[in-house]
Amino acid sequence: MTKPRNPRTIAARKGIAVDTSFGAVAPPIHLSTTYVFPEFERAGTHDYSRTSNPTRSLLAETLAELEGGEGAVVTSSGMAAVDLATSQLRAFDLLVAPHDCYGGTHRLLSARRDMKHFDVMFVDQGNPEHMEEAFSASPTMIFIETPSNPLMRVVDIRAIAERARRAGAKIAVDNTFLSPALQRPLALGVDYVIHSTTKYLNGHSDVVGGAVVCAKKSEADIFAAWANIVGTTGSAFDAYLTLRGIRTLFPRIAQQQQSALAIARHLAKSASVERVHYPGLPSHPGHTIAKAQQSGFGAMLSFELAGGGEAARRFVETVRIFTLAESLGGVESLVAHPATMTHAGMDADARQAAGITDGLLRLSVGLEAEEDLIEDLEAALAASRPARPLRKKRA
Repeated sequence: MTKPRNPRTIAARKGIAVDTSFGAVAPPIHLSTTYVFPEFERAGTHDYSRTSNPTRSLLAETLAELEGGEGAVVTSSGMAAVDLATSQLRAFDLLVAPHDCYGGTHRLLSARRDMKHFDVMFVDQGNPEHMEEAFSASPTMIFIETPSNPLMRVVDIRAIAERARRAGAKIAVDNTFLSPALQRPLALGVDYVIHSTTKYLNGHSDVVGGAVVCAKKSEADIFAAWANIVGTTGSAFDAYLTLRGIRTLFPRIAQQQQSALAIARHLAKSASVERVHYPGLPSHPGHTIAKAQQSGFGAMLSFELAGGGEAARRFVETVRIFTLAESLGGVESLVAHPATMTHAGMDADARQAAGITDGLLRLSVGLEAEEDLIEDLEAALAASRPARPLRKKRA
């Protein structure tokens, strides 16, 4: 039988009905930490679970196939995956990262820079002049996050990858917001794809994990060896749950992004909202690029309330279906206030440079009924407005 190539089939079928011990349809979980050596001085396929584990290996193979890569390493968190992808950089190597990246990524890269592990340049990757300056500095790696967290900015992966290749730089893309269901960066010429598997891949807000998928097996082997050395590989149970979540990845995202588009359109019409950040709207600056390199616009969006930080406080205190919480990509809808939550680790100047205002809110749209979500948002928008217009002071 021909090996399935459609990612939807891979997501639903990888590991199904391959158990040779008892004929289990669902792949079993292997919790053992240690494995028998067949004979003296000869290990089997697995010897110790930090190094390799059958369940984690199955997840890695699944992710590699979904992304079109030659190998993958499963880590204990998304931040561990970012750290692993940058682990081979040396002192004085330059990494170019987006100025508006996830706050945890900004914090990690800044900490590595401060410890002299490598240099970092944070730039607006959508600005040609800024990217010209970055490439003139001879970078060793370009780190991309598209759409960006939380402002949903989109950059042209293929164009940056082609230039990076000419410059001899590696390129890594954080694909957490879209997953391989909607975007496959390796096909656009990148070297590494990074995931927080906590998010859409698992999809149920009950696992913390990460992964790095590589275009070349030789580089995946290098990352796997380093993950074993420092001990950042993921657990078997978390891998098992993530595999189970991947089975429904495609139908989940299809429904979630349908609701997200409806919500974005609704918010765009509200007098309480100054701006909506969602690449699925034709008015979004990155709409054309997103349409070209993505197969969907995803279920993440953000918007800025006209009333600023105080309006944001009233909004999150009013919502009942959207839950005020960090993270994203689960079946439940969440709202986050980036300035005080996901990006609180960035200093005020960095947030201002990235465009993260006190009135900015980020939504992760779940699987609840679309009309209920919009009704919940409408009530919160009404609450976010001042009770009465402010009177002008008399001269």
